[in-house]
Amino acid sequence: MRASRVVGILLAILAALIPFIGLHVPGILPGNVDVVNSTGTMGVLALCFLFAGVALGYDVLFGLNGLLSLGSALFFAEGVYVFDIALTHGGWSLGAALAVTAGVALVSALVLGAVALRVRGIAFSMVTLAFAQAVYYLIEDNPHGLTGGDTGLALTSNRLPGVLSGAVVDTRYAYWVALGFLLVTFVVVHVVTESSVGHVWRALRDNDARLEVLGLAPFGYRLGAFVLSSLIAAAGGVVYVLVIGTAVPNAVASTTLTISVLVMVVLGGAGSRGGVVAGGVVYVYLEQLLLKVAAQPSFASLPAPLRVPLSQPQFLLGAIFVLFVIFVPGGLAGAAQRRWRRTGRGVAPSEEVGGAEG
Repeated sequence: MRASRVVGILLAILAALIPFIGLHVPGILPGNVDVVNSTGTMGVLALCFLFAGVALGYDVLFGLNGLLSLGSALFFAEGVYVFDIALTHGGWSLGAALAVTAGVALVSALVLGAVALRVRGIAFSMVTLAFAQAVYYLIEDNPHGLTGGDTGLALTSNRLPGVLSGAVVDTRYAYWVALGFLLVTFVVVHVVTESSVGHVWRALRDNDARLEVLGLAPFGYRLGAFVLSSLIAAAGGVVYVLVIGTAVPNAVASTTLTISVLVMVVLGGAGSRGGVVAGGVVYVYLEQLLLKVAAQPSFASLPAPLRVPLSQPQFLLGAIFVLFVIFVPGGLAGAAQRRWRRTGRGVAPSEEVGGAEG
């Protein structure tokens, strides 16, 4: 078994045991109480795992196919609102709500993908952005009182089974639901991308004309990647509403969400599953930790040149993102790979960078 796989399994086991670890770690935990299994810390970790899984799905498009979509928030919002509406307004069972959510996400992904993939480059990005913005304004408009508009739509959990109903109230269940979503997503993405389809995706990213010469139809493969990425985003939306317990347009349907997921992918290393997971976890963790720092009473005493930027986590994370793009090519995964080559194989830094870029 490869060392990376062993490390991954051990990390997954450790993550599953976090709710039972009452270790006091001052200074670096984002919760109000500096204890590993506190409600605040596990809530933040649940968000870390949730968005790491969504980032994995986005990387199927961006890292493996070279497609810059700006519409991932559309499918995430579909998962949130279709599931929430089915349970809260429709009073449906869990199975029926999941089925209709999956059906809506699948049909919309096929339709939007069939339209958007007719164009390439920035045109593809703009088409996906236009659809996402349309859905955002539709949600804000609160049609027939279904979405709650800007005030949001709280999840009614009395139609959920006991364990999942507890996910809205008990942080431990929310944590395990989010961790399970990440693990399942990782396995699915790993199996698909390591199959022949995954190899075709990488070839399309590098040179799609070559595949057309070989008789393969790029459109069908790209549509498959688009659908898989969209379904993962929709599943992430379902998990989000189970973890958070409510849906607000600005949080789940805005373009900012898609940009944040893109930053997670680039920060971790596009095309690297482990790197993307690390990027998602680090991004959300830092965002929540910076919010905690900004809320400290002593923070107000800082001079304005420090206090103002430090009070804006998105600003700081954006600055970190720019620095990573410039000075750390390949993100966290690229940096780890270069370090491993240097210490394990004695490869000169100039040689390893050239190899990575090639």
